[in-house]
Amino acid sequence: MSYRKSLVTALLAPIIALGAGAVATVHAAGYAVFTHGASALGQGNAVTAHSSDPSTIFYNPALINKLEGTQFQIGTTAIFSSREFESSQAGGTSASNDSVFFPSTFYATHKFNDQVSAGLGIFSPFGLGTEWDENWDGRYLATESKLKTFNINPVVSYRITPSLAVAAGVDVVLLDATLEKKVQSATLALLGLPFPGGIDVGQKFEGDGTGVGFNLGVAYDVCDHLSLGASYRSEVKVDVSGDATFSSAVLPVTALNSGGKTDITLPPQFTAGAAFKGIDKLTLEAGLRWEGWSKFKELAINLDNGSSSVTPRSWKDSWGLNLGGKYQVNDTAALLAGYVFGTSAVPDSTFDPSIPDAKTHVFCVGTDLDFHPFTVAASYGYQLYENRTKSNNIDTFPPTATSSANGKYESDAHLVALSMGYKF
Repeated sequence: MSYRKSLVTALLAPIIALGAGAVATVHAAGYAVFTHGASALGQGNAVTAHSSDPSTIFYNPALINKLEGTQFQIGTTAIFSSREFESSQAGGTSASNDSVFFPSTFYATHKFNDQVSAGLGIFSPFGLGTEWDENWDGRYLATESKLKTFNINPVVSYRITPSLAVAAGVDVVLLDATLEKKVQSATLALLGLPFPGGIDVGQKFEGDGTGVGFNLGVAYDVCDHLSLGASYRSEVKVDVSGDATFSSAVLPVTALNSGGKTDITLPPQFTAGAAFKGIDKLTLEAGLRWEGWSKFKELAINLDNGSSSVTPRSWKDSWGLNLGGKYQVNDTAALLAGYVFGTSAVPDSTFDPSIPDAKTHVFCVGTDLDFHPFTVAASYGYQLYENRTKSNNIDTFPPTATSSANGKYESDAHLVALSMGYKF
């Protein structure tokens, strides 16, 4: 491999690596998203062992047997996220640009008989993004990172006994990413091009891909007051292909443009919960969540110019805890509350400003309203990330302390969810 090709690969690898999964996270670790229904959010997503609406296709499809007739639900969550950075080098501060994201959902279920029910869900299991000012300290790591995924998930549930139901489904995941950062012209000059120093060059990667996986669910009523549930989503390998382009108002950099390919394995996910209904009008659930991020050890990049590169990630499995409650005030209204805790999947050695992953706490409230045959759910969640300190030189070329955006990161998010349904 020529030195020129090696250097181009070193420049492109970090941004293509971002294309495979550098985004803001909500609830879950890494870059998973768990805002898939307003009622569930209001209960802290503690709905694996009980549910009353079609969003259970995501949380535990075995429970769709409990939904009568045919039901539809659409919904969205407005996510207002912010991040602040305090440099450990000069003491300067930066803040991410205000961004609002709207991961949305569609669900449909139909009960054929007492044994068989089927459903279809369309939702975004991974995604969101971060955006920083183009002149901030970490502009050579990331300025804008956006990723969208859409999961088309048909499921079938079968009731084995009056107390036990199982379910299985297929996950077809569509992924689209757009990532931007800056490159130092002095670094590009190492390619032998006559570039003067002191000029930032824009770099952008756009790519997409498709992967297929499966999901399983089980629900068991121990007695009238106690229910158990568990749900599993398999890993999904997505082949990502796209193009990295360079731009500058004063330098001829388009010759560096290159296509690139990689693959990313979206992690397996497991949730389990126990719901207690022994208090009049009140349902309580406690649950846990596991995500297999340890499969994301490295990212191999293959460029159209024949070069390749490997970027270390070394992520680790993450765990979470969900607690939630639903109080049925009357036949029309219910009050919801919940709490979520989650660990981080990203170790200190590969933490970077494009992925705001840290230990997280989410505090949730909401309401369910039933105006038969219409239903409405609304909820609010405040997500607080524990402070994170970056002290590595990951993904900068050449790596230097001043370009690595080392320092303290503070993040939080406000979530406002709304779902509307129809039953017949």
